[in-house]
Amino acid sequence: MVQLSRICFRKYGNFVDNLRLYVRGGGGGMGLPRLGGIGGNGGDVWVVATKNMALKRIKDKYPHKRFVGGAGANSSVRALKGERGTDKEVLAPVGITVTTDDGKIVGDLNTEGDRLMVAKGGPGGSFRSAFEPSKGQTKLIRLDLKLIADLGLVGFPNAGKSSLLTAMSNATPQVADYAFTTLKPEIGKLMYEDYKQISVADLPGLIEGAHINKGMGHKFLKHVERTKQLLFVVDVCGFQLASKTEFRTPFEAVQLLTKELELYKEELVLKPALLVVNKMDLPDAEDNLAELKEQLQNPDEFSHLLPDDMIPKSCITFRHIVPVSASTGFGVDRLKRCIRESLDEDAAMATKDIHQDRLQALRHHSHVHL
Repeated sequence: MVQLSRICFRKYGNFVDNLRLYVRGGGGGMGLPRLGGIGGNGGDVWVVATKNMALKRIKDKYPHKRFVGGAGANSSVRALKGERGTDKEVLAPVGITVTTDDGKIVGDLNTEGDRLMVAKGGPGGSFRSAFEPSKGQTKLIRLDLKLIADLGLVGFPNAGKSSLLTAMSNATPQVADYAFTTLKPEIGKLMYEDYKQISVADLPGLIEGAHINKGMGHKFLKHVERTKQLLFVVDVCGFQLASKTEFRTPFEAVQLLTKELELYKEELVLKPALLVVNKMDLPDAEDNLAELKEQLQNPDEFSHLLPDDMIPKSCITFRHIVPVSASTGFGVDRLKRCIRESLDEDAAMATKDIHQDRLQALRHHSHVHL
């Protein structure tokens, strides 16, 4: 694994695609028996799909991950009907599935503004309840970012992403020697001897300015959010979109890809990532690869190669850098092994986190009932 300089180092794996929350509706207000007054209902808890939101922001802003609706007001002589408690909104990203802690689907949030009630407030005290209020619903829920694939191929047009997907999997994407061949995500399956399957999405080629919706722009970047990990693909000999655009070295291509992801949504560069250096069958490939590795080890020393506004705030630490040739098959088997290793590592960490969450919940439950 390439170790980046201290200035640019940023721990990988902090991207959050699953979040467990405690939600509780507000308790109802007391009724007033002598005047027949009704207490206010407790506030509900809602999950609301919001543009430019990320699960990591929820986790960072609310470290305890507890959301409680407001309590209903008691009935009084001045206000026989108690005021309703305030609703609590959990702002979540678009493209979320809300489930109970045991996996039952509550609903989906597919478009901005979609809302799901996840905990109802308790009713206020009334004649039916002998004027005693009820508590709100209490639940543990999960917010899951809906994924289209385990890995997403990220690269500039003509980096060889479609050819690589064909070489690795059973997918047959359109492949040609011109820049824009992938217009929608193509999903391929990597098959392993133990029958494990890993899905890889060949996403539309990214171009400079994608974050402001140039080219496939937001359509591409929206799909990047829906993958567990990223597989950067660069041409070992560099890239030039058109005769009027600047030629970019492999190092510059990596930095620009990182910048485009960062400008669209900074959390994207926290995803675990691997780097594929493609077209190793071309002349001078070995020399170019050695130069790229040196530059990635000391990115701050080579930042002058790019304009200031093109330098990413944080450099990505690639778990693996794998040279391949999609056309000859060189390095493809090793790449598949590295992909499997990276995903298995994350799965083990996720399982450990789930066990710790459940253990903590059990301890809290036991403490409450002591």
